Amino acid sequence: MDILLSIPILIFVPMLVSVLLLSPFFTSNEVLVRRFAKSVFVFHFLYSLCMLLFFSPSNPYICKIDLFGMDWIQSLGIKLLFKIDAISIIMCVLTSFIFMLASISSKFNIRKNHKFYYSMLFLLMSAILGIFTSGDMFLFFLFWELEMIPAYFLIGGKWRTDDNGIYDVDAKKSAMKFILFTFLGSMFMLLGILLLHYYNYAENGILSATFSDISEGTIPKGIQVLIAVFLLMGFGVKLPVIPLHSWLPDAHTNAPTPVSMVLAGILLKTGAYGIFRFNYEMLPYSFRVLAPILAILALINIIYTAFVCYAQTDIKRIVAYSSISNMGLILLGLAANTKTGLSASVFHMVAHGLVTAGLFMICGIVYLRFKDRDINNLSGIATVMPRLFGFASIIVLASIGVPLFAPFIGEILTIIGAMQSELSVVIKFAALFSLPLLILSSCYMLKFLHKSFTGDLKEEYVKVNDISMHEFTVLASILAGLVIFGLYPNAIIGLIG
Repeated sequence: MDILLSIPILIFVPMLVSVLLLSPFFTSNEVLVRRFAKSVFVFHFLYSLCMLLFFSPSNPYICKIDLFGMDWIQSLGIKLLFKIDAISIIMCVLTSFIFMLASISSKFNIRKNHKFYYSMLFLLMSAILGIFTSGDMFLFFLFWELEMIPAYFLIGGKWRTDDNGIYDVDAKKSAMKFILFTFLGSMFMLLGILLLHYYNYAENGILSATFSDISEGTIPKGIQVLIAVFLLMGFGVKLPVIPLHSWLPDAHTNAPTPVSMVLAGILLKTGAYGIFRFNYEMLPYSFRVLAPILAILALINIIYTAFVCYAQTDIKRIVAYSSISNMGLILLGLAANTKTGLSASVFHMVAHGLVTAGLFMICGIVYLRFKDRDINNLSGIATVMPRLFGFASIIVLASIGVPLFAPFIGEILTIIGAMQSELSVVIKFAALFSLPLLILSSCYMLKFLHKSFTGDLKEEYVKVNDISMHEFTVLASILAGLVIFGLYPNAIIGLIG
């Protein structure tokens, strides 16, 4: 069973498929490429479920790859070490699930350059899985940097035959903005990793970059806080934390629907995961010192996006800004530094991933049918698309925290975890004020639903078709996840312990 349930298979099979798709020997038939890619994504998801089924929190998956009988960079204590614990396995399954849904939704959203598109999609999945499973700081950074390459092409590529020139220019600008923000953050993160690696050796005598070998130990407290700040700047870009967020709405607006699903559903979670893995676990003293500041930043995320989101008219920008608000909740749960807060953060990563994937799927369907995303121009969609309206209504209700859906559990647990925090009254203050502010989410989400789906239908939209079977499958799968985890949250929380 250990041979069959292998971490390298989980991570590197998508990378090999990516190379295969780019190969000139692989068919260029668009239908065959799409079906092959979709089959691999389905297989990968089932494989990740098998790993989850046989996973035990007390016995994590560990894999060390030796090169010619040696560590990766033996002189510096850098290893090709992979480890999957409870939080990693949850994020890996979520990653595989969202990518599978993105591949299904690609049928109508991607019209050309299929081989390159699916190749980049597989490479991005491999990089993200590498981030979630790395057991070495420099291996983590390697996958963190690798993720930028496919993300750039997926955001900035021209994947549809009906795109106009302005869209292409905007997409490329958005992709470059994403790269610049991420690269700048990565430089601070690398500086933090280098300092942590050096001082861990200088003060503790341990020449190793493995997460489990890093200890605050005798590292000067001022240096610890400085390292933590550098790391937070890198992870804060991806989370994103205001004011490092401006790349996100532009990227979502110009990226195709499946890419937006991946960006919001998975890519943002790498920032929160990095904070947990580095700051929360390896630098607990510094994290406690900075936790009140993180709580204030989380509250700013919630307040700022609530008002900005309500002012938006583009439905994709509404969803993009709403995702920043939800990531603020995840950050608040981490800042609480309690067991409940950590469970809430991980749970809400899953809930938020499902909700945003569903909302972006809905936005994509609307744009495909009506060639418009402005709520001032859309009205009466429910008349011709009743099935889409049904899914949109339920997923919007889930997104605003209606009970029986997963986001409700995440929000409540976050508030409880933050109120239990003994670090600072500031964290409790942030929790207390974030609860009524979350009600504002119902304002902009219900505005999105009301303005787009109700009212008089324009005459030119009378013959628009309702959702297809592919679109139904994606939305139904997302809705099933929201209901299952809303009714049985212990499926996730029980793993964390």
